[in-house]
Amino acid sequence: MIEDIAAEGAAVLDAVGTAVVGGRDTAKLALAAVLAGGHVLLEDVPGLGKTLMARSLAQALRLDFTRLQCTPDLLPADVTGSFLYDPGSRDFDFRAGPVFTGLLLADELNRTPPKTQSALLEAMQEKQVTVEGRTFPLPRPFHVLATANPVEHEGTYPLPEAQLDRFLLRLAVGYPPADEEVEVLRRRLARGREETEVPAVLAEGRLAELQRGLETVPVDEDVLRYCVDLTAATRVHGSVEVGASPRGAQALVLVARALAVLDGRDHVVPEDVKACAVPALAHRLTLRPETWTSGATGVDVVTELLGSVPGPASSRR
Repeated sequence: MIEDIAAEGAAVLDAVGTAVVGGRDTAKLALAAVLAGGHVLLEDVPGLGKTLMARSLAQALRLDFTRLQCTPDLLPADVTGSFLYDPGSRDFDFRAGPVFTGLLLADELNRTPPKTQSALLEAMQEKQVTVEGRTFPLPRPFHVLATANPVEHEGTYPLPEAQLDRFLLRLAVGYPPADEEVEVLRRRLARGREETEVPAVLAEGRLAELQRGLETVPVDEDVLRYCVDLTAATRVHGSVEVGASPRGAQALVLVARALAVLDGRDHVVPEDVKACAVPALAHRLTLRPETWTSGATGVDVVTELLGSVPGPASSRR
């Protein structure tokens, strides 16, 4: 099973790479989060391929894909769906919203007000939505890949801590090196059109099988302790007002396990935890006002802790 997950995961990343130039490490982390059953927030400036990566990942995984363009006038019913009156049956029928899909791209999530953002909370945590007292289960698997622009502030709403905590990882794409940017232009000219298509790699329903297989992989006690130690250290750091909750430690374990299996290993090593520590923990920290005004970020805090919190005894030199 581990060999199958590793091989099919590599094939998915190769397929995504046919549309997205570079960014394989980011795509690998996003894939690991999906295999772990979680959601991903892609936060970076516009034009770096966040939407393209999300769509390409959905196509390669053979997931139903829906894009929700978040705007200030978006209502909760525009996300979840609502009951509409049917004159023929003289009854109210539920019309499902875009959240009823396999992979939902919530584009520019921070452009929609908190009331609408909260419409995703139940969906992301419970895999269901409740409308007018009736609960409707979502398709399985169900994942949210949201994008946010951290630079522009006009017409945006900060994501509340409860919303951020629902994302297993927060990732940044980053500007590509010059050679990769040239390759982007070369591929665009060769295609002769803007749209790109990614071939489906997984068979129908295969993603759910891979996710169940991943759940059978054990994690050593010393790695569990390391994840807890890293998470607990955020709560006593001098720059942090509110540290990561146990959900942060769980994110470390689940994503590190997925990364290990994608690398073809049946055991998690400290390097797997370190590889996902920043995207798993940094967005869960609330910094003290004086820290925030100095320009320091959650990324700086987690990076510092990676150098100071001792790893498992078996990994120490």
